[in-house]
Amino acid sequence: MYLITLEGGDGSGKGTATKMVADILRQEGAFTSVQVTAEPRRNHPLGQLAVEAVRTGEAGPFQEAGYFAADRLDHSHMWIRPRLMLGAAVVSERNVHSSLVYQGIVGDLGLQEVARLNANALVPDLTIWVDCEPEIALKRINEGTLRMATVNKTEYFETDELQARIRVGFQQLLGGEVAMPEPFNRGQIEGPIMNHKTESDLEDALRVTIRRFLRSPPPPLNVTTQEVEMSLLKQSMDAQDGQQTLDVGGEPQKDHEEWLNGVPPWRVLASAHSIYSTAWEASDERLATQVPRSALSRTVFSIVGTLSLVPSADVRQLRAALGPVRSISHRHTQRMLQFLDGQQGWIRRHRSILGREAPRAELRPDWLAFGRMALILAPLRPWIDEWAKQAGERPRWKNSLSQILNEAEHDVRTAAWMAIERFRAIGTGLDTERPLPNDIDDLKRWYRGG
Repeated sequence: MYLITLEGGDGSGKGTATKMVADILRQEGAFTSVQVTAEPRRNHPLGQLAVEAVRTGEAGPFQEAGYFAADRLDHSHMWIRPRLMLGAAVVSERNVHSSLVYQGIVGDLGLQEVARLNANALVPDLTIWVDCEPEIALKRINEGTLRMATVNKTEYFETDELQARIRVGFQQLLGGEVAMPEPFNRGQIEGPIMNHKTESDLEDALRVTIRRFLRSPPPPLNVTTQEVEMSLLKQSMDAQDGQQTLDVGGEPQKDHEEWLNGVPPWRVLASAHSIYSTAWEASDERLATQVPRSALSRTVFSIVGTLSLVPSADVRQLRAALGPVRSISHRHTQRMLQFLDGQQGWIRRHRSILGREAPRAELRPDWLAFGRMALILAPLRPWIDEWAKQAGERPRWKNSLSQILNEAEHDVRTAAWMAIERFRAIGTGLDTERPLPNDIDDLKRWYRGG
């Protein structure tokens, strides 16, 4: 979902930092995977053209920049973006900011010209700038394992003067001394992170940076959350349709095509809201402060919705299945499972026969319909939640969605269209002979059970 890039001069420690960032994301993120890459791509013909152009010096600055841009464009759309759509985080050692510095500033081609050449490439969501003094960088380059690792890889390692100019270029561009050209001014930039002490110090600084980014994650720049969710929902439903084996202690897979079991969607939502609220009111004070008070919360929609897609899962597996859009913290996931099991009986938890694995949670069949509805209605959830808060003691749930969508503002109608798109992955829960809803009026009729 996010493209995270590591930038800085040669010898600054970007390679080490790239590996550290990937490990931190695997430990603390909720991405479907963390993929590591680098530019230019030395194992790809386009990347090899760029490397050779710099090595020989035969290409002029414009042609050299064009080679790097061509490699980046192909890399962006043929390799990186497909992974972002599947909920992965992609960590790249170098990306467009290197071209802006090396060809745009140091190479005198100009930032606007380099930006124009790269205009159709992906925009890094987060750029982490790693820096160190030039003499430290050159020492790393010329000594020990780093020298062996960089043989035939350091096209720009020529003089102390050049390294100083490169460092100044990064300071100007990433430090805000010169304006970042569009569209690359849309991403976050963090740094400089100084890498002149120990690897432990570097890792600590990177962990703080990544945690800050994940704590308040911005909308992704290169894919939409809807694209990511549609990819993951379709993948989950396809996997369920093709599943042939059973978990130990599990029940046979059900036919999920008519998961509403003839109950109108509004009634499913109303019942879940009432039962959950009653259980929350009856729970002990400590637990009540640790879980949401409404079934219409993002946390409940995310966890129950995801459980409706998997036969059973332990906490780690459930968080992986949540993906980056539905992501909930490890601790909060544990608390919700405890509440759903102990207070409501929405799930059952069991161990394998050997008893060595972590307890697995399985959504009980009675709550499958609510879970699937939570996935479909997730884009509209904030407005449904607000409607319920304003509806009083005797809410008319059957008309709730119509009230929300009638003369709704643009954001609400956009969310409704996102919900409509999700029927393609999840189905309507009704007779499969019926056509899928294809407009907002159809969505209203489906919700009312018509």
